[in-house]
Amino acid sequence: MNVETQAIHAGHVVDPASGAIVAPVHFSTTYERAADGSYPLDYVYSRLGNPNRLALEARITALEGGNDAASFASGSAAIYALLQTLGQGDHVVAPDVLYYGIRIIMTDILARQGIVTTFVDMSRPQNVAAALRPETRLVLLETPSNPELGVSDIRKISDIAHDAGAMVACDNTIATPVFQKPLQLGADYVMHATTKYLGGHSDVLGGIIVTGEVDERFERLQQIQQVGGAVPSPLECWLTLRGIETLPLRVRAHADNALQIAQFLEQHPAVERVNYPGLQSHPAHDVACKQMSGYGGLLSLHVRGGADEALAMTGKVKLFRRATSFGGTHSLIEHRASMEKGVTRTAPNLLRVSVGLEHVDDLIADLDQALRG
Repeated sequence: MNVETQAIHAGHVVDPASGAIVAPVHFSTTYERAADGSYPLDYVYSRLGNPNRLALEARITALEGGNDAASFASGSAAIYALLQTLGQGDHVVAPDVLYYGIRIIMTDILARQGIVTTFVDMSRPQNVAAALRPETRLVLLETPSNPELGVSDIRKISDIAHDAGAMVACDNTIATPVFQKPLQLGADYVMHATTKYLGGHSDVLGGIIVTGEVDERFERLQQIQQVGGAVPSPLECWLTLRGIETLPLRVRAHADNALQIAQFLEQHPAVERVNYPGLQSHPAHDVACKQMSGYGGLLSLHVRGGADEALAMTGKVKLFRRATSFGGTHSLIEHRASMEKGVTRTAPNLLRVSVGLEHVDDLIADLDQALRG
C-alpha cells in the first residue's frame, strides 16, 4: 500500500463489539482470564500490552517497512531503552551534533555503566570507519540532525558498520517515514519521537523503535519495554494514531512552507546562514536528494551577531511562538543554546524554526519584520 493508505489502514480494525470505524480507547489496565487460567485474547496487563498500543506499533512498523516495533512514553525513553540493550565494555559511535538529551544519556548515565561513546562528524562516512573498534556494537545516526539539520549517508554508514559487525540505528523523527526509509537504506533500527510529526499537534508525548527483523537484541528491547514500564498510555497511543492518519498531507505542507522560508532567509541581510537540506547551498544536499523524497518542516538559521541579536529577534515575532519541540501545526522558534544550557554545542546565534501549517506568506512577513527589528 502507498503511504497515504498505510497511514489510515495499517493496524486498524473495526471494533468487533460495536462496529465503530474509529477504535475506542481501551483504558482497562487488566484483562479477564478464561476459566482454565489462559488469556484467550492475549491481553494480560496494560504494561505488557494494550489494543491501542499494538495498533500504534503495527501502523508505524508498516510505515517504516519494518518487522515489529516497541513504543515508549517518549522519544528519549525509546532511544534509552535501545541503548540499555548494550552491556559493560560495549562501544557506540554517535554523531557529534545530536539532540542534547541523548548526549547526556550517553556521557553521564551510560558512561557510569561502562558503555563508551565516541562522537564524530557523520557528514563524512570515513569518520565513522575511523572511530570503529572491535567492541563497537552500535552506530547511532540522527539524519537530518537536530538542530543543525546535518545529513548523513545512511547506506554508506550502514555498510561500514555492518562490515565491522555493528548494528545501525537511525533517528528518523525529522524526515518521517514519508520522506525517508532508513531500513531500506541499510539501517537495522529506526527511532521516532512520536511527539513530533507523527502525533503532529503538540499534544501527546511518545517514542518508538522499529526493527528490520526480530532478533535477540529486539527481544531484549521488548523486555525492557514491558518490565521497565516506560510505555505510552492508551489515550496517548490513540491520539498518535489519529495524528498519523493525516501525516502524509501534513508533512508535505510543512516541507513546502519550510523550503520557501529557507529560500527567503538565505537572501536576508540579517541572516548569516540557513541550515535546510532542501537548499542547494546545504553541504550535503546531494546526499539528501539521494535518500530523501522531501526535506521536512524543520530548519535553523544563524542570525548575524551573537546570542543577544538572536534572542532579540525571537522577542519580536508575532505569529511564531517562542517554544521548544517541533512537528506541530503551530510555527515555533527557539534559541537552542539557552535551552541546552551548560551542555550545549550549539552556536549562540542559532535559532531553530519549526515551520507550521499557517500560510507561508504570513510566516515570511513575520520573520522579515522581526529580523529587520
